[in-house]
Amino acid sequence: MQGLRICSTDVVQLDLTPPPSPPPPPPPSSSSSMSTNAITGAGLSIDEEESTETRIQRLISEHPVIIFSRPSCCMCHVMKKLLATIGVHPTVIELDDHEIASLPQPSPAHDNLSSQNPPAPAVFIGGTCVGGLESLVALHLSGHLVQKLVEVGALGALVMA
Repeated sequence: MQGLRICSTDVVQLDLTPPPSPPPPPPPSSSSSMSTNAITGAGLSIDEEESTETRIQRLISEHPVIIFSRPSCCMCHVMKKLLATIGVHPTVIELDDHEIASLPQPSPAHDNLSSQNPPAPAVFIGGTCVGGLESLVALHLSGHLVQKLVEVGALGALVMA
């Protein structure tokens, strides 16, 4: 499968760079079935004709909690562990450096992050960039993380006794 590399049972490495242009297809015959340029695996679908930015946006919109990380990122591991202790198992996509540059920038509330250096790992909850590990921990310590996860359907509603 081009573009999809499974790294472990809970991490999928996804190459978002467009593949080289394929040779032109042969003329259609009456008995040929319709082919597609999509790859599907591990709950992810990839349209080879999508740009990197479009793929990232689509993945963000399709998954309630998604982390974009660099390979072997220890901060990503801590993010996954924090979310797992709450009961959420996020989708984790490992990106190369040139793919990380295509990540959407955090909101202006994250002024301490340079626009020239996108955060990695970056966690998105409900389609919104929360930021990196520090922002995720701050959201948790403030008591708003669980509420946000419930709102986006990543965590079942909690019954308060």
